[in-house]
Amino acid sequence: MSELLNDAIASVNKAKVAYCHYIVANEVGSTGSHQCGFFLNKHAWPLIFDSPGVKGTNKHKFIRINWPNGLKTDSKAHYYGGGTRNEYRITRFGKDFPYLLPDRAGDLFVLAQMEDGEYNGFVLTSEDIDDFIAYFDLSPASIGGIINVRQTPEETLALGIKEIIENTSEFPITEEMSRLARELFFRAYHSSEAKARREPDKALLGWVNAEYSLFRAFEDKEFFTQNPNNFKNCQELIEYANSLTNRRKARAGKSLEHHLSSIFTISSLIFEEQVRTEGNKRPDFIFPNGLSYHNWTFPTDGLTFLGAKTTCKDRWRQVLNEADRIPNKYLFTLQQGVSANQLQEMKDENLSLVVPQDYIKTFDERYRKDIWPLSKFILMVKEKQSHYQNLYSKFYE
Repeated sequence: MSELLNDAIASVNKAKVAYCHYIVANEVGSTGSHQCGFFLNKHAWPLIFDSPGVKGTNKHKFIRINWPNGLKTDSKAHYYGGGTRNEYRITRFGKDFPYLLPDRAGDLFVLAQMEDGEYNGFVLTSEDIDDFIAYFDLSPASIGGIINVRQTPEETLALGIKEIIENTSEFPITEEMSRLARELFFRAYHSSEAKARREPDKALLGWVNAEYSLFRAFEDKEFFTQNPNNFKNCQELIEYANSLTNRRKARAGKSLEHHLSSIFTISSLIFEEQVRTEGNKRPDFIFPNGLSYHNWTFPTDGLTFLGAKTTCKDRWRQVLNEADRIPNKYLFTLQQGVSANQLQEMKDENLSLVVPQDYIKTFDERYRKDIWPLSKFILMVKEKQSHYQNLYSKFYE
């Protein structure tokens, strides 16, 4: 984006009211008119006045407009309602004003009210026009009126959460909570499964954060509907608080597994969750499945193990004996900055950490090359499954 376009977008996003229209011939004098100035759509009166003009009357207001490159104009906004007229116009731009020349016809005029009587003005050309229209998702009918600035993704997410909370009577089960969070994220950030397939690390973090916000909102709803008189004493209150903490811990782990499962499904990986391996051991993910794992004619190189723990400090050893057939194991975690000593121990035990791409920089620089982003893990499994594709099919028929 050009600097001019960036400034125009930033002004519109910060503005109290913003407006745009294509400059037409009679604004720039191309038709021989001596009334050069910018017309305004009659529905754009909130840009200038506190109330719409009344037919049969005239009114005006002086405004200061800041243009690019330090240009400022003390202009005059009019409403003409006398006789047959019913129009708004801004005039007084000075003799050498560069934006009311004939060759400006067809350019996009943008005016943003920053404070009462103080405006930022822009005239965009060529590709800047297309990018401006795309950024604010303007339809052809919207060009010539007030710009409805789109909500930020965070605002859209908050409104989506509020709507779900208001329309859901019971605390959702973990799988449903995760699904709702992904739907909220897709809607708020204009994302999709295709984008999640391309950027799995970013998608997973977005889903986890969206679910955390949704979960907290359900918690607050549940808490504020509790009658304080239901707690007979402090001990009951403490027990209730402990139950909330335990539920948080349990749901955090399960939600991570649900989101990873969704990422793997979107990525077209073959996998199975909670496969029973040896004894009562149940790894979080086995690629491709338990049937392959338990068939000793199936190549060990074709098997992949992944554990999932939101935090792994002092808990990573739990996954070491969950799948004896697979010597090299992987553990996905959301924990950042594990100590160098533990990273070396993991390396010695043939365990590789998998974390969101953005988290790798939080680890000791000496071990970063040993830590995998989720995208790299998915690619490794995909290549492995492609290599053994014919063999895999025997185990799914």
